[in-house]
Amino acid sequence: MTSADVDTDLSRLVGEKTAKALKTHLDLYTAGDLLYHVPRRYDQRGEHTDMRTLEIGEEVTVLAQVQRTTTRPMRQRRGSMLEVVVGDGAGGQLVLTYFQQAWRERDLRPGRWGLFAGKVSDFRGRRQLNSPEYVLLDQGAADGEVAAEVEEFAGALIPVYPAAAAVPTWVIARCVRVVLDTVTMPPDATPSRIRAERKLIDLATALHEIHRPSSKEMLYIAKRRLAWDEAFAVQLTLVRRKRDAAAWPAKPRPRRDGGLLAGFDAALPFTLTDGQLAVGEEIAADLAVAHPMHRLLQGEVGAGKTLVALRAMLQVVDAGGQAALLAPTEVLATQHLRGITRMLGPAGRADELDGDPNGTQVALVTGSQGAAARRKVLAKVADGSAGLVIGTHALLYEGVDFADLGLVVVDEQHRFGVEQRDALRAKAEQPPHVLVMTATPIPRTVAMTVYGDLEVSTLSQLPGGRSPIASHVVPVAEKPAFLDRAWRRVVEEVQQGHQAYVVCPRIGDSGTDDDTPPPDDAVEDERRPPVAVLDVAPLLAEGPLRGLRIGVLHGKLPADEKDAIMRAFSGGQLDVLVATTVIEVGVDVPNATAMVILDADRFGVSQLHQLRGRVGRGSAPGLCLLVTEAVAGTPARERLDAVASTLDGFRLAELDLEQRREGDVLGAAQSGRRSHLRLLSLLRDRDLIGEARAEAESLLAEDPDLSAHPLLAAQIARLVDDDRAEYLQKG
Repeated sequence: MTSADVDTDLSRLVGEKTAKALKTHLDLYTAGDLLYHVPRRYDQRGEHTDMRTLEIGEEVTVLAQVQRTTTRPMRQRRGSMLEVVVGDGAGGQLVLTYFQQAWRERDLRPGRWGLFAGKVSDFRGRRQLNSPEYVLLDQGAADGEVAAEVEEFAGALIPVYPAAAAVPTWVIARCVRVVLDTVTMPPDATPSRIRAERKLIDLATALHEIHRPSSKEMLYIAKRRLAWDEAFAVQLTLVRRKRDAAAWPAKPRPRRDGGLLAGFDAALPFTLTDGQLAVGEEIAADLAVAHPMHRLLQGEVGAGKTLVALRAMLQVVDAGGQAALLAPTEVLATQHLRGITRMLGPAGRADELDGDPNGTQVALVTGSQGAAARRKVLAKVADGSAGLVIGTHALLYEGVDFADLGLVVVDEQHRFGVEQRDALRAKAEQPPHVLVMTATPIPRTVAMTVYGDLEVSTLSQLPGGRSPIASHVVPVAEKPAFLDRAWRRVVEEVQQGHQAYVVCPRIGDSGTDDDTPPPDDAVEDERRPPVAVLDVAPLLAEGPLRGLRIGVLHGKLPADEKDAIMRAFSGGQLDVLVATTVIEVGVDVPNATAMVILDADRFGVSQLHQLRGRVGRGSAPGLCLLVTEAVAGTPARERLDAVASTLDGFRLAELDLEQRREGDVLGAAQSGRRSHLRLLSLLRDRDLIGEARAEAESLLAEDPDLSAHPLLAAQIARLVDDDRAEYLQKG
């Protein structure tokens, strides 16, 4: 074979058939792709894979010992079934089932160790693998490929790879061995100075040790080196994007004495918190320079982010520009319109008889507007008389033209795709200033890694007058009577003059969700469908909440009906609102004190924290009841117990990150592309990410284009592909 390197097609190294399987099922094309397809974990012969942690529906590879075998005739058809019980050495067991394959009993003798790969299912309360692939580790007379596979797993540490049914882990290991033995390793791109200062081993050694570790210590060192490469590539990309963005031209929007902002501040009936003032100064300074602001404003639910954003918008209007607020739903956009109009008073009604002629106009642009109303609003946006423009995705449509767009505020930025945010920015002649807001607290390493090209401001101080929220899990499977008590608590709150929310995961009828993705630890199983708004509302009206005024709200209702329902609830004409997560963000009804979340285990940690933030917004204490059938000790129940135990959104964000298993830190969902980022952990590698950030800033200060480091530039291109780099730039 001619010399091979990391760009060599796998078909030249492992054969056409195997290479096709690797491409089709694992998206691996070259030797380099395979080298960076690192093991998911490492087992050790004589040690166990904890079978109690396996989840139904999960594709697994387990290291286990055969305990007993049984062959018996099948009841429904002719032939026999082989049942093999394997154990993990700690009391955990799996049943392997083979139909019409009694001959396997000769291989699978009690006492033998092997790797078994298949999909976990449940049969009468027992976890099983149906016809799993396997390789035995103590075959005495193995030859050919089988001998090589067994040899691969004969060491102290056994690599277990992310695999597919058609390509089990031992086939991947065989292919990796071929690549390691035949391919010329890539040159080391990390400058020798950094390797020495950070005590990093060379790349070739790291790649060998990650696949065929000589010891646990060397495996740790190899992982750290490869995680460094990933962190360094990401931080170099982000720092370069940040430096490039800082060089873009933008129109300065400095503060003006005696303008709308000054009048607004003077009329506020309360004092801004120290946090709001400090963040306001950061944003004001950004807006005043000739380069576009690109800032992330994060804060706890109810910390006053919208007020901070409004003050920034008024500063831009004072400077002669327009500001656009992009909201994820019509309910939230309409709520923003009402709230901002109310806070501005006459200064926001320059076109009305009782308005201030020196003020501005506030326009709402949504997809459900009639043609005549839409034309009227768009004319105000186009001629600049509407200084503040609030809207949904409709703001992005062709035909929505601004006179001078100076600031884009994106509320709940995770609800919008990169292209949508970019489309709004493109409506300005020069890049506008951008402020993205989120009430989902972001751990520091996530902010540094995923949002590392943004400046980050944090509001953690709640305004005075906010009441505490008590949260409790209602375990209906264990204590059914607790649900009756939950409904009595709702009635009691209403009798005291307050209001309540009941939240469901689904709308009903069509069986589709509103916008609620399943939590990341959910698996497909035989549980009943999640409860639905359209089913729950009539049951409550006829049952435990009989006599209360109940409204229904979900994302599929016509816009005018949604607005009417929210107005009725805000105005106190409804006692209880049965809703989907359409109320998750921005909905502000201070008189609502209680929330019951049904099937709470169907929601993620951050989403539960967001929902809970809709109560306790006034002077009366809030109450959030998390109703679930999840039993104690399950991951779903542990998640709910954690939410109930703390109101610290940043602690919950860390927990959310832990339970979501992180995955690709740049989010495969955003770009839809494969990435080589595999080892970097936003939790475990906090210090490493910080070190990589510092080195990236230092190196780019000396060599902005990496012209003196071509190997490093090539490594970035491999680890952070073009789509992801673009995602980071636009994000």
